[in-house]
Amino acid sequence: MSANQRVRPNPPSQGSDSSESGIHNEWILVLVFESLKWDIHTLCLACLVNRKLRAIAERILWRKLCEYRAPHMIETLANGALNGRFAGGWHALAKLMFFCCGCESTRHFKMSRPSPGHFVKASRFSKTSGRSFLTKKCRGDLLYVSDPCEHPMGEKEDDLGIYRGVFKGFRRSRTRACLIGRQVALEERVTCPYCGARVWSMTTARLVPRSAARRLGSHDGGLDYFVCLNGHLYGTCWLVPLTDDEGSEEEEEEEDNDEDKDYGSDDNGGVRVIDYDEDRTVTNGIDRVKMEI
Repeated sequence: MSANQRVRPNPPSQGSDSSESGIHNEWILVLVFESLKWDIHTLCLACLVNRKLRAIAERILWRKLCEYRAPHMIETLANGALNGRFAGGWHALAKLMFFCCGCESTRHFKMSRPSPGHFVKASRFSKTSGRSFLTKKCRGDLLYVSDPCEHPMGEKEDDLGIYRGVFKGFRRSRTRACLIGRQVALEERVTCPYCGARVWSMTTARLVPRSAARRLGSHDGGLDYFVCLNGHLYGTCWLVPLTDDEGSEEEEEEEDNDEDKDYGSDDNGGVRVIDYDEDRTVTNGIDRVKMEI
């Protein structure tokens, strides 16, 4: 290969930290993380090395990780996004995909003790679940919501369910317009665990439909959730224990539904695509690494 044919490093863009970080071509990092199948814990550790690597991750790597882990969901959410930017940042979306935020008692949801946050081994986000969290006036919005992460609370209490979600184009959504139209105040002491923005209590706003409790497997009034200014949703619920008969009926219903689904394959770095409505994200389950994003 002649000197003129050799790959030359990309000149750093204006305001870029690539030259100072010692990395002449930032896309080399993309190739490195592609070879690691975008391991979330390795990327978190890389962000802790220095400020320069963290800046590269915020510009490029977090979005690439999201696209790799949940391609259909990200394609839907990013469609129409200005210059490929996502409200709250791609790092916040990555954290929402891979991290259960835990919870503490709130005005509308009391619990005996707080439950800590942790990395999740698998999460399924669904537009079908999201529709259950929208009132009739807001059914035109697009919302992805995860299945609840189950947290045992002891023999005397029901299990705790913690769930999270994200709106597409929240600033133009009917949900936001409804919150503003009703003049619902932002919570004073509560911020989004994913992006740090201020939040609305959907319970206070009286925008929690009964279908949300049914979707979560909770009882009416046994849940509470918030939506932040950037469209991230997170909340808690009490999970009603299933009887043996209910469990059998649920298994039969899932088997019937599975016949109509194309599950694809699991050879894409451990990512199992459920269908065009749902994506499964998988991590190594190493809970000792703190999510520093």
